[in-house]
Amino acid sequence: MCGKRAISLFSGAGGLDIGFEKAGFQIVLSNELDHDAACTWRANRPKSSASMRECDIKQLLPELIQYQDKIDVLFGGPPCQGFSVAGKMDPNDSRSELIFTFLKAVEIVKPTFFVMENVKALGSLEKWASVRNKYLAQAEALGYSVKYSVFHTSDYGVPQKRDRVIFIGAKYQDPSLFFNEIKGMTCPAPTAREVLLSVGKFNTPQNPNTCVANITLAKNPIMRKSPYAGMLVNGAGRPLDLNGLPQTLPASMGGNKTPIIDQYSLENENLSNWFELYHKKIVAGECMPATIDIPNYIRRLTLKEAAAIQTFPQGYIFCGAKNKQYRQIGNAVPSLFAYKVAKAMCIAYPKDLSLE
Repeated sequence: MCGKRAISLFSGAGGLDIGFEKAGFQIVLSNELDHDAACTWRANRPKSSASMRECDIKQLLPELIQYQDKIDVLFGGPPCQGFSVAGKMDPNDSRSELIFTFLKAVEIVKPTFFVMENVKALGSLEKWASVRNKYLAQAEALGYSVKYSVFHTSDYGVPQKRDRVIFIGAKYQDPSLFFNEIKGMTCPAPTAREVLLSVGKFNTPQNPNTCVANITLAKNPIMRKSPYAGMLVNGAGRPLDLNGLPQTLPASMGGNKTPIIDQYSLENENLSNWFELYHKKIVAGECMPATIDIPNYIRRLTLKEAAAIQTFPQGYIFCGAKNKQYRQIGNAVPSLFAYKVAKAMCIAYPKDLSLE
């Protein structure tokens, strides 16, 4: 394993941290503003809970000087709401400035490498080209060679349509070596059905029902070609395609924004999802929207199932109210993808991140 020192910023529930820890990194300092997420991070790391700083990152900056030139990798995923297509994409969103606060931490710590994760839009949309260019210019002015790329996390075994951009900064090495290495680490992702069945039977102690928000059909649904897109129900929760990959689990999960599952279809692979049949009837003009009853076997995604789709380890502890736990899960970087990132770095840079 790669036994090196790292700092985790914007740690959240610890999705990125799990991956780097599994790859052998020792996280000597972590930071999270949200109290419940910080409690989650600590609850799963009782031996190193004292390394968590629960505060605004700007308050942490003065403490970072003691780690200058002593850290191999500084990593984090600054809040993405300002850049996300799921949000308002407001260039004046104050949270969007936190990617530059992340670089301020890089400037102070001077790690050998840095890794920053964010939403696909930051790495792909022309709307954010000026922000990208400013970020790259500032990182290069600090003495780092920087490259970025958008990844389909499903290519790395994550059972979800979740695309993310990764920025890699290297002080002495070519960051292209990382991207060349991780290209060879792809693997198939399991279907939603396979993941959900592995969690355990619904509404049992192993997989308790954690969301009882009513599911009601929309009178004016937003129709798409697929019943798993658009919006057939009230609220923002969509049905999951059990035979494929779910859409990105949103940070807004909880209540009527929690994804939806056809329990009968889950247990019986040969049965069509009820929403597929309902969608076909509307398209064919056989029924008007919201004029039939939803069967009682249609239910919401549980916390255990959401965590499994995000590839958190089984038994990972989440703190806070249920809606806060859903939000932590939806905000996280899938830990399996994080592990592939960390492992690829260790292999790409063996002299700097020696394999033990």
